[in-house]
Formats: sequence, structure tokens, C-alpha cells
Amino acid sequence: AKTKNTTGRSPLGRATMKTPTPIVACSALALVASGPYMYCEAFAPSPAMSSLSSSSSSTSSLHASAASTTSESAEPARRPPSPLDSFDVHAGERLPWYEEGYSTWKWDGRNGDKGHSINYLELGDPSKPSLLFIHGFGASAYHFRHNIPELAKDYHVYAFDLLGFGLSDKPLEDYSAEVWRDQALDFIEEVIGKPTIVAGNSLGGFTSLYATAYSGSDGREDLIKGCVLLNGAGRFRDPNAPPESTDPNPVVEKIKEWIQRAVIQAAFLYTKQPARIEQVLKQVYPISDANVDAELVESIRVPSLDPNAAEVFYRVITKNGSGPSVYVDDLLARLDDKPLLLAWGESDPWIRPQAADRIQALYPQSRRVSIDAGHCPHDEDPLAVNRAIRDFAQEIHGKLSRRYFLSGMGWHWVRISVRIEAYCCKFYLSN
Repeated sequence: AKTKNTTGRSPLGRATMKTPTPIVACSALALVASGPYMYCEAFAPSPAMSSLSSSSSSTSSLHASAASTTSESAEPARRPPSPLDSFDVHAGERLPWYEEGYSTWKWDGRNGDKGHSINYLELGDPSKPSLLFIHGFGASAYHFRHNIPELAKDYHVYAFDLLGFGLSDKPLEDYSAEVWRDQALDFIEEVIGKPTIVAGNSLGGFTSLYATAYSGSDGREDLIKGCVLLNGAGRFRDPNAPPESTDPNPVVEKIKEWIQRAVIQAAFLYTKQPARIEQVLKQVYPISDANVDAELVESIRVPSLDPNAAEVFYRVITKNGSGPSVYVDDLLARLDDKPLLLAWGESDPWIRPQAADRIQALYPQSRRVSIDAGHCPHDEDPLAVNRAIRDFAQEIHGKLSRRYFLSGMGWHWVRISVRIEAYCCKFYLSN
């Protein structure tokens, strides 16, 4: 059975797998322009993007290890001390950056035999409703440093580093969107264990939407009750896209792979420099770059020093060169009227507001709050984003509480209250 194993950080994974066949040839100029911080162009909607293979295989692989899960009645392991244990959410401070990480969750991964160390953090009263934040490409849980402490005043807030990013393990494996979807779903079940709202930025937004769409589809409890997209990435269906070639030339593909590897790894070496990271960050904080500080830059630079970081960077890009193999359209169709909030930075230079327009057209019941910010509205204008998420969460959890109250024990207490009121009225009238 999967357990919340938090016995400390383990050495980085070194399992080697065959490098996936490249999807598209990457442009050196595009890579140098975007940098390792947020590889958004690969996930951004574009009418020129070509169609990929069907996502039916990803559906069949959803939680491959779920079948081996045994009794869920075992008591979860006690979480070891965290550097955040003494953090006061009411002090008005931002989240501190710890290079050693916060807490560790041992995740088996999609194949059930990995034991990956996933860096995560939690703040707030465990008796309160839960929120989960998922970061974007090249970032980490620390990117929500201005959101987690504030929202932890009213909620039990979690955030983790995606596999291959931040302070989580960086194994050499096939990085598909399904890996991160399953990571989110397993984390919610194994660590959080109660109804949750997920919120993600860029790639993390796509992961949040993917997890929300598939939550409960494998027979386990549906624990995701709402989704927040903070300039979420993803591509849409394009009926005018040319068909993808089904018979590639192996010689051409091999040459393309060699060129891709050289270009991507050279770009990685250049863009992981602190000055370049800061430059890229300021490009995507177009309204105010006041929060582009040394700690944020360091939280991006340190993970890039891992021995596997360059290879993971290459594999993520080549695997997802044209965007994930599932379309936003299809995920929205699976939401089954779940609440969806678009807290959108309207000045995003990478994922334009037209993407949010398209989501609203496909999912009219979604709610949109426009933020005067760029690609990372949660960090550029955290006050506005925190307010939007708090209002959204209060409405969802309020409905959940009322639903519980008016069922089972709820009706029992209603009947008792009515009887007490009737007795009081009778006593008052008789006197």
C-alpha cells in the first residue's frame, strides 16, 4: 500500500530509460528567449500546432499502481519536523526559502516501484478545508511564497515540487503530462486525504486541470472539488491543423534528435545563470517586477545544479515539444460542472488572454477574475490573486459544509433544534 513516507530525503533517482523520440525540432532562439524558468511556448495554445496521437493510452495508464493498493486503514506515518513548524501565518511574512527543502513525501510514481522523494510543504490548521498549489515549468513550491502564508490563515494549504523540478527527485525517465497528473492525484489521496481545491500556474495550471478532469475516474474517491487556473498552459483543438506524419524518416529523426540535444543543453547552460534568470523573470512580470528578488532567483538556480537537471530539461521539452498529448477542450468536457476559476494575468506575454477567452467559451460556467499582471499573477499581484482564490474557496467549501449539514447527522441536529425551539415557545406561552 502507498503510504505517506516522510523518513527524510533520499539520493536522487538514477534509473535510466530510453530517450523519447523528439516531437518537434526546437529553435535555439526560442529556447534562449524563454529560458528554463517557464517553458510556456510548448504548452501555449497556437492555431499552427499539429495534432498529436490520441490520449486514450494516457487514460488507460491513469494510476497504474492503484490496482496494487491494499488496505487504506493503516495509520499514516507521522510527519517529521519541518522548518515551517514555527512559522506564524499571522505575522504577515512571506514564505522563507530553504535550500534543503521543507518536508518529503515518498511517491511510488506511475510504475509503482520508484520511491521518488517529493519536496512539499504545508501550512495552516489541519481541521480547515484544504488548498493545493502546483507551480509552473522551472519553478517550485516556493513560487507561492506570497500566497501560502496568507491563505493558510483560513485554509490548510499545501504545495509540492513537481517530479523533475525544484527540490524533488529528477530521475531520467519519460516526462509526460500524465506523470504530473498522477503525482497530483496521488498526493491529494495519500497526503491531504480530504476534499481539496487545486490551483496551478502555467504548466501547473494544466496539471491542475488534468488532475481535476480525471479525479475519481479510477474508482477512488473524487477529492478535487474545484480548480483555479493561474494563466494555465495547454493547447486547444485546431480543425485546420495539418495531419502529423505517421512515417518519419529514421535518419532525419536521428539528426533532428542530435541537433535538439545540442541546442537545448547549450541553452540550458546559458539560461541557468542568475542574471539570465532575473532577466527572464522580469519579462513575465511586465506590470511590476518588485517581487523579482534574489530569493526567487536562487529558488530557480539551485535546482538547476542537480547532475540530472540538464537531461531532465531536455526530456521534458522533447516529450512535450508541441504541448501535452491531451487537449484543453477534452479536459473541460470531463469536468462535469465542477467549479473553475480563471485568475488571469491579462498582460501575459506568453499565454495570451485569448486562451482564457477560449476556456470561457468552451466552459461557460467558469468564472474569470482579471489580474493586472503578466504570466505569474500570483507572485506579481498576490493580493488580488489571494482575494480571488479566497472568495472562490469560501463559496465551494461553504456548499460542501451545507451539503454535509443537511445530510445524515445534519438532519438529526435540525430535528433536535426544532424540538428545543418548540419547547421554549411552549414554556414561554405557559408563563
